[in-house]
Amino acid sequence: MSTMKPADLVIILITGPENPKRLPSAFFLAATAAASEQDVIMYFTGPATELLAKGKAETIFPMTGGKSVADFMKLAEDNGVRIIGCLQSLELNGMTTGDLAKDLPLLTPSAALPALGAAGRVFTW
Repeated sequence: MSTMKPADLVIILITGPENPKRLPSAFFLAATAAASEQDVIMYFTGPATELLAKGKAETIFPMTGGKSVADFMKLAEDNGVRIIGCLQSLELNGMTTGDLAKDLPLLTPSAALPALGAAGRVFTW
């Protein structure tokens, strides 16, 4: 990660299943920036790490009858947003790498922050 070129935008996602109505905006912002050819990273940490578990995001609906958080995540990824998980937050949430819905980069905060902090803009959500 430290050799990776700095992203244009980093969203450090802390919000997780406890506040579903807050989640779509983070993914829309990331997807829109990526669709505008910006290099975007979303770093899932704390409660947000739960969203990376198999089947979890599919069960969270910010609006009754609306799309799931998994749909918003897919929109972001389809537009080129890179998703990175916090390795330490897996343990915090009682998870292991086997619980993840897909293979993705996992970094501790100390490993992630130098590159994430070098981004043009960093938002905490």
